[in-house]
Amino acid sequence: MLLALHEIWPEAPLYTSVYNPSAAEWANVFDVRMSFLQKLPLPKNKHEYYPFLMGIAFESFNFDEFDVVISVCHEFSKTIITKPKTLHVCYCLNPVGYLWDSYADYFSSKPTWLKLLTLPLINYLRWYDQIICQRPDQYIAISKTVQERIKRIYKRDSQVIYPPVGLVRSHLAIQGETFYLIISRLVPQKRIDIAVEAFNRLKLPLKIVGTGVEENRLKSMAKNNIKFLGNLTDEELAGYYNSCLAIIIPGEEDFNIVAVEAQSFGKPVIAFGAGGVTETVIAGKTGVFFSPQTSVALEQTIKKFKDQKFDENDCKTNARKFSRTRFHEEFRRMVERTQNFKKTS
Repeated sequence: MLLALHEIWPEAPLYTSVYNPSAAEWANVFDVRMSFLQKLPLPKNKHEYYPFLMGIAFESFNFDEFDVVISVCHEFSKTIITKPKTLHVCYCLNPVGYLWDSYADYFSSKPTWLKLLTLPLINYLRWYDQIICQRPDQYIAISKTVQERIKRIYKRDSQVIYPPVGLVRSHLAIQGETFYLIISRLVPQKRIDIAVEAFNRLKLPLKIVGTGVEENRLKSMAKNNIKFLGNLTDEELAGYYNSCLAIIIPGEEDFNIVAVEAQSFGKPVIAFGAGGVTETVIAGKTGVFFSPQTSVALEQTIKKFKDQKFDENDCKTNARKFSRTRFHEEFRRMVERTQNFKKTS
């Protein structure tokens, strides 16, 4: 997403709270400007330990030289302060998940004492988030699902512009194997445990790409038909997309780029029927949905899926709706229109 914005405005610098060049080589095309958090202990890979400082970090930046500032935000980058002449557009990935709709999921695996201990901080951050959410001049939502949350939580209107989706094209394939595939961070709200339980009973091959705090627990649950692959390069990932039977998405997603990437490779999607994925997958044509969000419902859906036929051209055609070119045109047009309106109002 940031690289797609860079293609529209290649001279624009990238402001960020912290930056670890070795872990984000893709960002070397930017003029990266870091906040004071960069000089504190831990922040390059443990900056979540400083939630009370994140807003202050973004407030510390000076944007007086710019006509337009775009904050790409699921947390506190919308905190930035701009002068009246500067247009602030917030491309909102989601209102802060762990403060609002995903609070229960984030803290589900935490001990009760920790929830009680952090509650004053959570309440403070909710209050703070309600204040800073008024700072952007214009909100753009990554999906209708997020648009609804922005309206409900922040009481702000927004326009939907779907993110750009694309992956390295490759003829690489995983030879001699058929399998289902999950590509996800291994964190509680992604509900990968549902898939592990379902595939334990189905005894079908499942490959899981990604890492996260749930990794060890999920590995201890999984039987031998489930393999964990860790993080892969884009080219390696393309090989697994090329070879899989379908992508499994058991969590409720804000948008979910993986669902569109899978379709761009001609692969159908099996997903929990809620959230952004319902906007990117055509039920019965490019995938199927399961509900309720249980391993039993997923298991039953996969059994039915095995007897269904999906046309890979339908999947690829649907994925083209989310192209990089479309994103460039819509985003540039929206910014120019909003900027002109701000100048004349």
